[in-house]
Amino acid sequence: MKIALLHYHLKPGGVTTVLRHQVDALKRDCSLLVLSGSPPGSHWPVPCKSIPGIGYQYDPTLTPDPDKIAQEIQQAIQESWKGGCDLLHVHNPTLAKNRIFLDVLKVLQVNGIPLLLQIHDFAEDGRPQAYFEDQYPDDCHYSVINSRDYYLLLNAGLKRKGLHLLPNPVKPFDIDEGLSSGSEDILYPVRAIRRKNIGEALLLSLYFKKKQALSITLPPNSPADMTAYKGWKHFSKINKLNIRFEAGLDNQFEQLVSRAQCLLTTSITEGFGYTFLEAWTAGKLVWGRNLSEITKDFTSQGLRLDHLYQQLRVPLTWMDHQLFFTQWKRCLLENSRLFGLGSGDIRVDHAIDEMRDTGLVDFGQLDEFFQKQILQVLISAPSQKSLLAEINPFLKDPALPGNSADLIRHNRQVVLNQFNAAVYRENLLKTYHRVLNSPQKQHIDKHRLAASFLNPETFSLLKWRRYVE
Repeated sequence: MKIALLHYHLKPGGVTTVLRHQVDALKRDCSLLVLSGSPPGSHWPVPCKSIPGIGYQYDPTLTPDPDKIAQEIQQAIQESWKGGCDLLHVHNPTLAKNRIFLDVLKVLQVNGIPLLLQIHDFAEDGRPQAYFEDQYPDDCHYSVINSRDYYLLLNAGLKRKGLHLLPNPVKPFDIDEGLSSGSEDILYPVRAIRRKNIGEALLLSLYFKKKQALSITLPPNSPADMTAYKGWKHFSKINKLNIRFEAGLDNQFEQLVSRAQCLLTTSITEGFGYTFLEAWTAGKLVWGRNLSEITKDFTSQGLRLDHLYQQLRVPLTWMDHQLFFTQWKRCLLENSRLFGLGSGDIRVDHAIDEMRDTGLVDFGQLDEFFQKQILQVLISAPSQKSLLAEINPFLKDPALPGNSADLIRHNRQVVLNQFNAAVYRENLLKTYHRVLNSPQKQHIDKHRLAASFLNPETFSLLKWRRYVE
């Protein structure tokens, strides 16, 4: 098969890592071409061609011609294969990082190029600034990386024969046993963007054993995330929390992993969920917040994650809860408007009444402003730590399930057996054959898709609200 793979860029991390996994999986079976908006910053084992018109668009005054860019894509493909490609595999096409991207794809579709559109991230999932008002392409195949997204798209109108589940492979850690120093530190291996819920990691650190530090590996890149991150660094400093920020800047990542007692996660949202898989291959326990809508794909393969917690509930009276309700409702309704949804579809007041009745809210639904109020209570009145641990019993003995050695051995084997490169290659090739042998007539109902993400029971200011001091 002749496969062209297309993405906005080839910068390290994220989708580019998945694209490289695909190249490695297919290079012995397929003829490949990688197309992106900018040249790769490192060596790739297959031809790469740069087409600036498909990169991110930062200047709103520019109005590129979709037909011209589609022609450049076709020309690049025909320079590799005179007869064209069998399939164009496009990554994250539904994010409006390039305002004419959908128009370009629709031109290519009209010109007879079969499309497989792989969604890693939804604009509908807390990214209104990246939302296309235009309809997504009809009558082509789509793929996703987890079963949550699979069923969301089925509910939004896609058909099973036109929608494919492509879980990512996991590259095992290759760690020298001699690196381990028996450190008691707990590592949060993350670039500290807002959705990684750094405030919750700080709260957990208050329950670690005496002198046990929390290390957070990397700072964020985006200005919005950086402002929130600096706020947490300042908060930790003035309250003398035992936090080591940016540990990954002056240490090799493998050394940090090897030396950690365990790895932590407090993220409130994930695409694939590498954090729940990778650490086991290094012989390390993963502890923290479970995202069951993501991890159900892993537990269905045998991974054991019962030791993770589902929520961290905190008393409403520890913060300005009337202001929280006002801000929470306003944010939910405003985002509903941005996605073209009517407020009548949102059970906002009912969700607020439920929080009032229990007197509790999940810490992950708060943004930094309210999270700091909760943390300040625990820091200034340490006796409240016991009360919070009664509400959340996992805080009494964090990160230490009794059968950790057996758990690590079991989960490591599951990851190595079920999420390896060979399994990924087989799934990818089967998907391509299905796409090529099964033309589809299908359509995504964008309003239904957006509504599935705006759920009052799980709506989080941390994800949906702009950062405020």
